[in-house]
Amino acid sequence: MKKYVIIVAGGSGIRMDSKIPKQFIPVSKKPVLMHSIECFYNYSVKITIILVLPKIYFDLWKTLCKKNNFTIKHKIIEGGKTRFHSVKNGLSVINEESLVAIHDGVRPLVSNETISRAFHYAKIFGNGIPVVPINESVREIYEKDNKPIERKKLCIVQTPQCFKSSIIKKAYKQNYQENFTDDATVIESTGEKIQLFNGNIENIKITRPIDLKIAEIILKKTGLE
Repeated sequence: MKKYVIIVAGGSGIRMDSKIPKQFIPVSKKPVLMHSIECFYNYSVKITIILVLPKIYFDLWKTLCKKNNFTIKHKIIEGGKTRFHSVKNGLSVINEESLVAIHDGVRPLVSNETISRAFHYAKIFGNGIPVVPINESVREIYEKDNKPIERKKLCIVQTPQCFKSSIIKKAYKQNYQENFTDDATVIESTGEKIQLFNGNIENIKITRPIDLKIAEIILKKTGLE
């Protein structure tokens, strides 16, 4: 079955305190987004890569690709006003029964094993969602109070989240809801049961300056810089 990945890269640099969006900030000599794309190309040169970007960044991205001699083939699609709408735009160009991974453009450290498991779970169960355990203590905060939560019952959700195309395309025909925080919540609202599997702990989402430093260290250690 044909495999696609939709890489969503519509973030800003607000929490990063950066003048450019975080997906374009260089880490180990090239933009974060290029590392994310390379993860999937290294997994399979046959995978079809769809990059969803705000239109205002099309020219910047093309300039960065030329500057970094980045030649991995990918299709660029215009993003929407929310992540939901951006994913929907990416799905609109997939017209065959296939397996579709949806990945955050600012997760440049996803492993081959996690990508492989995502597609395997999607093929068997219809979806596959990577998660990692929480090691710190967690508390739930109320307006005037707070209480501890048993962390064994919690996990951190990652991407790529992978689906059979018929399932995810059907789910994205819904109207947008604020509680759609990721693709899993979108398909779950249609009655699908979510299938979790162990992701890789290094697969962090680049959000703050410290994340760039962590990514730099890991990329150098793994030789993927």
